[in-house]
Amino acid sequence: MSPSGSTGHGRRPHEQSRRGLRTAPRAVPWKARIGFRVWLVDYNIVMYDALTSRYTFACPARGESRVALSAFRSFERLPGAAHPAVFRVRFACPCGDEHDGLVSHDELDWAPLGLHDGVFLNLMTSRVESLAAELGELAATRIGAGEWPWSFFCYPEERPRPVFPSSFALLAPGDGSLGLAVRCPACHALSVNLVSHEHVDLPFYNDAEVGVVGHVFAGDAPRTLEKFREELYSSRFDARRLGL
Repeated sequence: MSPSGSTGHGRRPHEQSRRGLRTAPRAVPWKARIGFRVWLVDYNIVMYDALTSRYTFACPARGESRVALSAFRSFERLPGAAHPAVFRVRFACPCGDEHDGLVSHDELDWAPLGLHDGVFLNLMTSRVESLAAELGELAATRIGAGEWPWSFFCYPEERPRPVFPSSFALLAPGDGSLGLAVRCPACHALSVNLVSHEHVDLPFYNDAEVGVVGHVFAGDAPRTLEKFREELYSSRFDARRLGL
């Protein structure tokens, strides 16, 4: 970054495009002559890779980190932006620390389905083709057949429901499973399920059974991850089937 504050690409951080947030920054350390460390930022990195199911974020220690959705710890929609909405997320980084990042609604809900800019080499035709068209058609076919990318069990309604990651509130790991707090898109109540990592990371995976906390959470349910963990793993879970 130059002393004037330019990124070197004529774009400002957090600038939005027609498809949402610009892609995540790649931070590269560089020693300035005057003796302090600055970071060169490249905004042309794709934030979500549908082929590896990983998000890319800046990391102060590693430059950049690639993490799965199950590495996210909290989701908070920011006021103001609406088309698309913007979420502040906290994620567990491979460096051992937790960092905050910004993700657009499109990157949370649609990019994991392959509905994102990108290309791949079709070995059958030896041509470079659109990744979005290929994966998007597959996702549409599965949804049309009654499958949903993500689902959860709504405790107040006593029924499974389809959901998207933008309705997630908190994620807490423990004993090989994940505690997942979801705000129901239909009744707006908060339910807590115990699920596998694959249930969160892989669209259309959907655990056959999940653990459900038998409790109706108030609107001011625990907001901090530490308090959520304590309450989550001290609660009793009932196994519920997720057949939609």
